[in-house]
Amino acid sequence: MVRWRGSVVQGLRWNGSASHDHVAAHTAEREQRTACGVLNPDVTSVQRRARVRAPELVGRGWLNTGGEQVRLADLRGKIALLDFWTFCCINCLHVLDELRPLEAEFSDVLVTVGVHSPKFVHEADPAALAAAVERYEVHHPVLDDPELTTWQAYAVKAWPTLVLVDPEGYVVHVAAGEGHVDALRQIVSELVAEHGAKGTLHRGDGPFVPPPPPETELRFPAKAVLTPGGTLLVSDSAHHGLVELAADGETVLRRIGTGERGRADGERPSFSEPAGIALLPAEVAERVGYHAVVADTVNHLLRGVDLDTGEVTTVAGTGEQWRGGDTDGPAGEIDLTSPWDVAWWEPANGVAVAMAGNHTLGLFDPVAGTVVRLAGTTVEGLNDGPAQEAFFAQTSGLAADGDRLWLVDSETSALRWLDADRVVHTAVGRGLFHFGHRDGLADDALLQHPLGVTALPDGSVAIADTYNGALRRYDPATDEVSTLASGIAEPSDAVLVDGELVVVASAAHRLERPVAPGVAATLVAGDAHEVKRPPSDIGTGELELSVIFTPPAGTKLDERYGPSTRLEITSSPPELLVGGAGVGTDLTRVLRVAEGVTGGVLHVVAQAASCTDDPSVEHPVCRLTRQDWGVPVRVAAGGPNRLPLLMGGMDEG
Repeated sequence: MVRWRGSVVQGLRWNGSASHDHVAAHTAEREQRTACGVLNPDVTSVQRRARVRAPELVGRGWLNTGGEQVRLADLRGKIALLDFWTFCCINCLHVLDELRPLEAEFSDVLVTVGVHSPKFVHEADPAALAAAVERYEVHHPVLDDPELTTWQAYAVKAWPTLVLVDPEGYVVHVAAGEGHVDALRQIVSELVAEHGAKGTLHRGDGPFVPPPPPETELRFPAKAVLTPGGTLLVSDSAHHGLVELAADGETVLRRIGTGERGRADGERPSFSEPAGIALLPAEVAERVGYHAVVADTVNHLLRGVDLDTGEVTTVAGTGEQWRGGDTDGPAGEIDLTSPWDVAWWEPANGVAVAMAGNHTLGLFDPVAGTVVRLAGTTVEGLNDGPAQEAFFAQTSGLAADGDRLWLVDSETSALRWLDADRVVHTAVGRGLFHFGHRDGLADDALLQHPLGVTALPDGSVAIADTYNGALRRYDPATDEVSTLASGIAEPSDAVLVDGELVVVASAAHRLERPVAPGVAATLVAGDAHEVKRPPSDIGTGELELSVIFTPPAGTKLDERYGPSTRLEITSSPPELLVGGAGVGTDLTRVLRVAEGVTGGVLHVVAQAASCTDDPSVEHPVCRLTRQDWGVPVRVAAGGPNRLPLLMGGMDEG
């Protein structure tokens, strides 16, 4: 595979597909894109159709406005960018980071409004939302939309979705997924010119009011490990660094990192929301010159830390987010995507990496200096079997225990494991839209967005059941789940210290010991929940699924290296579809929906390659647009026989 690092064409082979159909696409450095949508290659600017008035912003309340309510009328004269998000969603977190430079560039004319429409029950808690807004440094007004009122008013189908509203209050552009900043920049520039000329553009500050800065020793700590010296090394994510604590979990011994967001190596290093930490075996650490590997999540890097000196080096990743292309090769040349946790796994002789950003597991070999795909296809879902065919869903916690690599998939609220034969198994979990707090046999038990897992000496595992605010335990010997403790503020990890479980209480900004040593707390009974997100109605028989994609302005679909689009469709349960599943190159597919199945989830992965539409350009800039989609559906006789999915670039007016 040819991989160019400049602004020239890059020939790609589609990864994550067992068929290896060699669909070709193109991209350039920092130009690969994610999104989901109907093909219209002739659109090259903000093309207006019927003018659609933007619905009012309705919800429970507002954050980052100094307590003031915001109405659309208050935004007249400004360009409003509505970001429909939910804080559990890794793609939504990617978009928050993508939008920062756009917000800075157009700070006097553009007002971003986050519309938080939750998936999980915990996300509807106003205190949890306020914590997330601080945790992820959201510096724009946020509407709390717990009943999905505004979500439904704008006919949103998926997280994240972006909607542009012009200074006169009309919707002009809708795009779902990641990677739309270039298109947004062009459209905003056009709107600035148009409404500046009309006199309908008002420059100046928006309604954002920053909250007072908090002061705590730790701020949203993510993960912790016990060092050989008996201290605790903690990733202090919102302080963008590491903190070494004494065994009491409170006394600060030293800090590693400047505290500022960055990616500098050396003795004054910087990080960006670091999370997982893995200690290397002593003999490996001696060979490579560092003792620990840190998942530097928002930087899309792995960092090596010398615990003797505090010196940090970048050991894997380019700093660019993976959008497609190589997954195996020299560690410094492979793009990573939101590595969330890391663990040394002896059967693989390397560091397993939870790539939350594309729903896969990677493997970093610190001695060879390589990264390879360990498991997963990039399809988001819950599917067991051979590692290269398994589906994961935002894996966020890892723990090695002999031949087993335990993992928690936060978006399917699942506890799973990978065995030494590279086969994936599920212990607890049902899929993308089922969660809750229920103990008992594993088939009936439920979790809610767990972020951490810890192997215990008796062969069981402790689960940081984050959105239930609980520490849970799964015992493989009895196949039962129990609750060890509850009332913990978003636990994200746990570590054993002298036989006692020390829990990272992330939203409480501290480490806690909620379980008496050797004693399990009273079990807690709980309820099952399903996502409030309304399913899409479909009929039985033939169903036309169309992914709607418009190439960004000034580009066209590029067929020079073969088909420029790819569509992969599977379903949960598999028997939902009796025809049409699989991989193809058209973005429209006729599916056949089974009779007798009342509903399920359609898993859709769409990709499209577009390049500069100018024959005079010798090295055109190209983009790979990609979106993985989980669409809940309800099947009924006489239901609709067409299901459109908007990928990006639908302009309205």
